[in-house]
Amino acid sequence: MSHANAALTPRARLKLARLVVDHGWPVARAAERYDVSWPTAKRWAGRYRQLGPEGMDDRSSRPHRCPHRTPQPVVRQIVHLRWKQRLGPVEIADRTGLAPSTVHAVLVRCRLSRLTAIDRATGEPVRRYEHDHPGSLVHVDVKKLGNIPDGGGWRYVGRAQGRQNRKITGHRTGQRSRDYGHPLVGTAFIHTVLDDHSRLAYSEICADETRETAVLVLRHAAAWFTARGVRIERVLSDNGACYRSKLWAAACAELGIIPKRTRPYRPQTNGKIERFHRTLAEGWAFKKFYASDHARRAAFPAWLHHYNHHRPHTAIGRSAPITRLTNVPGQYT
Repeated sequence: MSHANAALTPRARLKLARLVVDHGWPVARAAERYDVSWPTAKRWAGRYRQLGPEGMDDRSSRPHRCPHRTPQPVVRQIVHLRWKQRLGPVEIADRTGLAPSTVHAVLVRCRLSRLTAIDRATGEPVRRYEHDHPGSLVHVDVKKLGNIPDGGGWRYVGRAQGRQNRKITGHRTGQRSRDYGHPLVGTAFIHTVLDDHSRLAYSEICADETRETAVLVLRHAAAWFTARGVRIERVLSDNGACYRSKLWAAACAELGIIPKRTRPYRPQTNGKIERFHRTLAEGWAFKKFYASDHARRAAFPAWLHHYNHHRPHTAIGRSAPITRLTNVPGQYT
């Protein structure tokens, strides 16, 4: 591409070459007309004779051959070490006898410079999928969070003060560890139902992860999605006890939902909801200081609404999840 101060653009080159080739102008006169050197005018005229108007565009500066380029067998060895063992450029360089900069250049050329592009378990490139319409598949899972003691948790007040706050709050609530007798504050179980296509999320903070609670959340989610014009067709879960129960299977059959489960030790299959839980932790659970668990729970509905209706989602073109629903009641009124 021509730089900003170039004397000849592709269009001007074509005019210069036509003056010389088609109209018989001397090369020196054409060069003077366009304020360029004689060799430059001759080069463009010669390229016009050989290639025509298409030859007036800039050519790549990439060399036709590179005798010192890393041999292909070595490139395959680098890629194998990156895929199968997830090694960095320095470790790969030590095994192959190359410079780390050379290894990094090969990884960049092969689009393997970031480990996020490689599946953590198999070492193969990440394969992504997305169902074509809302409700075709929803993901379900449970996120566990320790409740915040009165006065704040250790992340913001320090471990010593956090333990003290937890002890006082635990004595006040009467909760104790069965093993050591230490006071506890408890655990919050966040049940989430996430639509695969739109990334729209329904979530509840519950006191446990029993099968009865999981079924109740699924019923609430089905009604919530139905109110927004979405019918759940399939549900994908991990192999937790609540999702393997007969009660869960019966509830899915009653709601007309096909239950599916991931392979054991394959959380990547349910990766969309795992990523939602990370966003939940960063954007709500640990985003700021909460003086009590009640304060954090009170902030959850507002954050969830922001996620569904306002937060740009990079996986769906930086749009909010609600924008992928085309049949929301009242949307076009």
